Amino acid sequence: MSLTNRLQLLIQHNQQSLLKNGLKGIEKESLRLSDQGYIAQSEHPKQLGAALTHPHITTDYSEALLEFITPPFADINQTLDFMHTIHQYVYDNLENERLLATSMPCGINGDESIPIARYGDSNIGKMKHVYRKGLSHRYGRTMQAIAGIHFNYSAPDELWPVLHQLEGSESSLEDFKSSAYFDLIRNFQRQGWLILYLFGASPAICKNFFKSR
Repeated sequence: MSLTNRLQLLIQHNQQSLLKNGLKGIEKESLRLSDQGYIAQSEHPKQLGAALTHPHITTDYSEALLEFITPPFADINQTLDFMHTIHQYVYDNLENERLLATSMPCGINGDESIPIARYGDSNIGKMKHVYRKGLSHRYGRTMQAIAGIHFNYSAPDELWPVLHQLEGSESSLEDFKSSAYFDLIRNFQRQGWLILYLFGASPAICKNFFKSR
């Protein structure tokens, strides 16, 4: 069944309010810059906690590429408020550094100027570092320093039994749920180009980005 038909089915049976309870979360990356405007060469600030274990503040590819993670909330305003709080805390503890607001990296001078993230001497920490080294060989460090933002969504648990019954599905509830998520993935792949076209294009890129590729 198509997404449009499923939405119409929920509306016909006055069940559309169930969709409001879906969980929303955000993962946002930002590059740390020195007070001179170059990519930070300093280690992940200790006052931000351990990048390996902190649930909300970690690093992505580079030691300088911070990643902020919110818990999932049903109310999107709570998600945004939590992200705002993370930003405030980080800025209060960055000392003389700042966060680059754009996704395209600036202040870089070749791949070697981009420090690969480190996570300590534990086995999992070493594995994460080695994995990132592999990415640098395959794609180059500059491409990996592009900051991204991810929106996570999961439909509310109470939605599935209702849809399962309304559609008269003969499969188990778990199989029905899995099939619906695969439908969602296919729809995203079909329409994903439009999201990137509207929101993924950068109006400005530093010249150093092309020199570093």
